[in-house]
This record gives sequence, C-alpha cells and structure tokens, in this order.
Amino acid sequence: MERPGFRHPMAGRRSRHLGSGSPVARFSAVEKGPPILDLSLFKNSVKSADAGQEIYRLVTELYPICRSITGDGLRASLDLLKRYVPLEVHEVPTGTAVFDWTVPMEWNIKDAYVKNSRGKRVIDFNKSNLHVVNYSTPIKAKMPLDELKQHLFTLPDRPEWIPYRTSYYQESWGFCMAHNRFLELEDEDYDVCIDSTLAPGHLSYGEYYIRGELPDEVLISCHTCHPSLCNDNLSGVAVATLLARHLGQLSLRYSYRFLFIPGTIGSIAWLSRNQHRISRIKHGLVLVDLGDGGKFTYKKSRRGDGEIDRAAINVLKDSGREYQVREFDPYGHDERQYCSPGINLPVGCLSRTPHGEFAEYHTSADNLDFVRPEHLGASFVQCVAVLHLLDKNRKYVNLNPMCEPQLGRRGLYRMMGGRKDGGVEELPLLWVLNLSDGEHSLLDISDRSGLSFDALKTAADALLQHGLLKLLEQ
Repeated sequence: MERPGFRHPMAGRRSRHLGSGSPVARFSAVEKGPPILDLSLFKNSVKSADAGQEIYRLVTELYPICRSITGDGLRASLDLLKRYVPLEVHEVPTGTAVFDWTVPMEWNIKDAYVKNSRGKRVIDFNKSNLHVVNYSTPIKAKMPLDELKQHLFTLPDRPEWIPYRTSYYQESWGFCMAHNRFLELEDEDYDVCIDSTLAPGHLSYGEYYIRGELPDEVLISCHTCHPSLCNDNLSGVAVATLLARHLGQLSLRYSYRFLFIPGTIGSIAWLSRNQHRISRIKHGLVLVDLGDGGKFTYKKSRRGDGEIDRAAINVLKDSGREYQVREFDPYGHDERQYCSPGINLPVGCLSRTPHGEFAEYHTSADNLDFVRPEHLGASFVQCVAVLHLLDKNRKYVNLNPMCEPQLGRRGLYRMMGGRKDGGVEELPLLWVLNLSDGEHSLLDISDRSGLSFDALKTAADALLQHGLLKLLEQ
C-alpha cells in the first residue's frame, strides 16, 4: 500500500511505542505498580494526561493513511491497530447483500494529480489525500480549464482549506483544493490523472471481543473510513483502541465487543452478518469527534431511557464539565443503524462538538493541530467512567428493612455531629438502605437522590461488608 507523501510535522515523529517488540506493554495511562484487575481501581488510577498523549500518538500514526470504506488504506489502518489489540479482521466480498444494501466494489489509489502546461502539479494527491474525491474512478486525460472546473470542489468561505468529498455509490471523479489555489488556475489545458482502481474485492472491518462474567455485551463502535481527518474520526478510533487495550486486561462483569468499521455500510454489514448476536447487546456507544475542545455531547439512543443513556448523562452531570444531551434523531453516525426500528439497540453516541458543528469538519483543517492530547485524555476518562458505572450498577436488598438499622454501633454513623472528615457519608448510606428493595439499582438511587454514583457505590460496599445488604444476582 502506497501512502501519500504529505505528512503533518508531527506525523514524522514515529511513536516509540510502535517500534519493535510489544507496543501494548508500554501503555502507561495508569499509575505504575501491581497489575490492576478491577475496573473500579483502573478508573481511579487513570491519568488523563498520559492517556491523552498515548491516544494522540496513535492519531499521529494513523493520520497520513488514505482510508476509504474499502481498500488497502483501511486494511493498513486495521493492521496498525492490531499492534495494540488482537483485532480479528473480517473481509466481506463485493456483491454481498447486507439487508437492503450491497457491498460495493473495492477502491484503491496510487497517485493523482492535475498538471498545468509547464508540467507543474497544481493539485497533488501526494501532498494531501483529501485532494481526490474519495472513490473517484480512474481517469487520464487532457482538458481545458472550463471542463476541469466541473470536477473541482472548494470552500470559498474557507479559502485556504481543502474540503473532503466522497462518491461511494455513484461512479464519478473529482478533485478538491483550496479556493485560493483554484483562483490561481490559468485558462489553459491541463493533464488530469487519477491512478485508481474500482474492482471486485472486499469490505474490511476489525472486531475485538472481550469475554466477561456475563454473555451480555457492551458494544463500542467507531468508523474507520475517513482519510486524513483527525477529529472525525481518528479521535474515536484511537480512544476506542486504548479502551479496548486496557479493558482486555481487567476482570469485567459484562463482555465487550469493539467494532472498527467503515461508516454506514460497515455497521449494516456487521448487523446483517451477526443477527444471532444482536440480542446479547445490552448497552452501546458510538465514539466520534472526541479530540476538539468543545463541550461533551451525548446523543440518546432511540429508546431514550436505556441504561446507557442514563449512565452517560449521570457521568457527565457528575463530571463538573460543560455538556449537553440531545434526543435521538435518525441522522448522524452508526447509531442510526444500531437504532433502526427492526434492531433498536440501546446505543447512544458520545462526542464533543457534534459532526458538522465545528468549522473544521470534513476539511483539511481537521488535522493534528486541531485535536489536542488534553481533550483526548479527558474524553477517555469520561468513557471509562461510563463503562465503570454500567459494570458496577447493581441491585441490592436491605436485610434489615424494619426501620433504619443502628449504624452507629457498626461504626457507620458519625457519633459527633458536624464532622466532615473521613468515613462513609451518612446520606448515601440512608438512600441505599431506603431504596434497596430489589427493584432499584444504584443508578436509580443516584438519579433520584442527586448523589453521585461513586458515593452510593462506596456506601453499598460498606453496608454489604456489615451484613446489611444482599447483592442480587443478575
């Protein structure tokens, strides 16, 4: 696979953890010490700054590759991710029916350019893979400027940015360029070349399954089809990869399934080929646009009141960060496939600034300068918190329900009023005792009381230790 020659200044610095040997062993997003096997301990040990740097290095490695919904660029990206997690790569042949869709021809590209009469490349794929409309059919011709203009795309309101355009399901060709460069084109004939192939092949996607105590699954999905665009969606790919890497080393209640798929056709293909597994998915997140500095955005699942919806909102509310919650709509990313009416999985979407709402969206300005390690790290921490809540959200039964038990003689109630130091807070204890009737989960109690999930979980652990609660088996 030939990669475009253009590399962002940061892209030239090869990550040390991607060299020879086992790169995954060098992740250091948690404090060094004995191996951490519990998700609660991991959550409390995560260092946002270290995680952000590691995620950013992975984004940097992926950035130069020319990806699409099929082809060698997508495979090269999945191969790179296999250095972090043992992905299983699936290949779906061209022509395969997947529900109402058909897997398209495979697209690959070696080179593309537009040359002026002096032989200078005025548009050069090797400088930016965004210069070519993704999935362009091959062409080699000479044509006047007026004819060429019909195949050129620019952004007049952002004259130095290159737009990103695709033509997956309609055969055509085209180039994208900065509008200021477009204005410099002289009225003459141009040599036009797109050295691409569109032929029978395969659609590729990566899958990583982590077996937990339960067969019930949490689905984490991200699209891997965009070329050199960092926020949309190398940020989601890299955050998901680091999550998968760490969760694979933990003892987990739920099983986890990570999907690294081309947008739309990838999720449709997976769902079509895995209908027997759909009923196992109890919670899900689509990860996208996680590297910019905007506030967190959670888009609810089609159900709107799923445990994943409530967990994500609870975590964001307790995070102290600015956030917004949006209702489901059938436009966006792959959540709209997972939430289609015949499937209706509880899958929401976590992002920062939503797609199309940051100026850099689908342009060359969505680069390594736009996404920042500190934002990636903070996004990773929020994801860990959501998964931790899902994993630890349980129902209990109060074993002493006839009025309150005497907490003081068990060392659970502060005997001197007004103290604020140490011990377990009384209010979480009282809420857990009152609503632990086998019907309310800790998340239910958190939503009703306004207390943090972590405080309630600490209280439940203390009550359990003193024989005042019984954990209900799922």
